[in-house]
Amino acid sequence: MSDYSDLLVERRNGVLYLTLNRPDRLNALSADMVAGLLTELGAVQHDDEIGAVVLTGSGRGFCAGGDVTRMRERNETASTAEAARVDQRIAQTRRGEEVTVLLHEMPKVTIAAVNGPVAGAGLGLCLSCDIRIAADTARFGTAFARVGYSGDWGGSYFLTHLVGPAKARELYFSAEMIDAAEALRLGLVARVVSASVLLDEVRAYAERIAAGPRIAFAYMKGNLNAAMHADLRTLLDREAVGQTLTSLTQDHKDAVQAFLEKRPPVFRGR
Repeated sequence: MSDYSDLLVERRNGVLYLTLNRPDRLNALSADMVAGLLTELGAVQHDDEIGAVVLTGSGRGFCAGGDVTRMRERNETASTAEAARVDQRIAQTRRGEEVTVLLHEMPKVTIAAVNGPVAGAGLGLCLSCDIRIAADTARFGTAFARVGYSGDWGGSYFLTHLVGPAKARELYFSAEMIDAAEALRLGLVARVVSASVLLDEVRAYAERIAAGPRIAFAYMKGNLNAAMHADLRTLLDREAVGQTLTSLTQDHKDAVQAFLEKRPPVFRGR
């Protein structure tokens, strides 16, 4: 177990499970939660024992984003001088946003188990994962317009890439909540399953990924991220490097032998 009050941490069968743990607030972000995510994600990207990361929420929600109650308290108590410290506020927000950078860029496959409503910064957190598997009870929304915010935690970046600029604008300006079926249709999630089996489905998927070719997956993820903005020649150069380096790994050699012998490969991350 972890030392965080708002984040549960578990390592099992090559998978790191991170559970947002403020169920009474639909797992709205807190300083403790963000600090825990930054620490755990920062450490696991260099952990050879972990091949996949699963992010989910406790209770009936995934993450409601910012804590609106905390926003009100801050607005009521902030002095003029405090409100004027714009640079500090920007820096604080930007530090927290590094969570989405880590989930998106780390050389591990990251999986969001979307167990319920997700909104605001929670949407950016969810969309920054490589794979999203949703319960049929999940709902998705940008939510920022409802509280006069413009948006943070990468939601505008990920949503635009996933659903296109026109639909991303509609979802941001309207703050409409969509259900799991619509999220699947739009390509926001990879699959939708019954809420009663969500964690079992995600666990099986994550353990399968963790048992796979971790070195190759790291290069794959880098290529796929680069493909979002790189030109063809740049990507071909990158692919040539990764393909050559993975061809030198013992995992590749063992997998080729296993293929020829018609048996499942065993990957050891070397």
